[in-house]
Amino acid sequence: MMPTLLIGDYILVKKFSYSLINPITGSTLYKIGSPKRGDVVVFKYPKNPKLYYVKRIIGLPGDKIKYDANNKRITIQSSCLVHHECCLNNILVTYSSSFPSNFVKMLYPFGKSYYVDFSYDAEIQNFSGIRLMQVNECIGNISYSILMTPGRKDFCCMYYQQYGSLLSEWIVPPGEYFMMGDNRDNSEDSRYIGCIPEKNLVGKVVAVWMSYDRKQTNGFIGIRFDRIGRIY
Repeated sequence: MMPTLLIGDYILVKKFSYSLINPITGSTLYKIGSPKRGDVVVFKYPKNPKLYYVKRIIGLPGDKIKYDANNKRITIQSSCLVHHECCLNNILVTYSSSFPSNFVKMLYPFGKSYYVDFSYDAEIQNFSGIRLMQVNECIGNISYSILMTPGRKDFCCMYYQQYGSLLSEWIVPPGEYFMMGDNRDNSEDSRYIGCIPEKNLVGKVVAVWMSYDRKQTNGFIGIRFDRIGRIY
């Protein structure tokens, strides 16, 4: 979820943002609120509920989501039915020009990698790696930053494909949500795992209450004081 959330962030999650869930049956006991587009949420990975993912809600029930893997842009059309007829109600999605971010993807042998933020570790500027590009993505009046890796292409052959839909196109079923990570080229999200049922939502991320940074150059662990108390 970089640049929104960083490795070492400790987050506060409001577990009853949307519903009170029966822990045994998974059914909704009491509806509190509705997930909103742009919310950053923690949810249980459908294939293994012991794993918790954190992503951003991009698509609501009834939305048609299209992702152009070449120019890395999304389009959203709301009020679509299961038989793919839509009401031609396009959600405005705009993008800023890209600019170099503070994040560098460092490569280990055998394809492994890690990320560093040289705004906290200036020494890393002397290391070689892939400088990630940053773009501001706006959906309606919701704005946030996403990261893109130059030259990185999606594994479109691994996309989750709905029955009757084109590759890179999804209609969000009733009671489910389309999730995407802000580190857009390095995120296992709804493009690959499909839409997430509301019963899997744990809660909404509301704040960072502590943030530790381990510097790759000397192993020193510092505190990112400027991130403590950040509200989402």
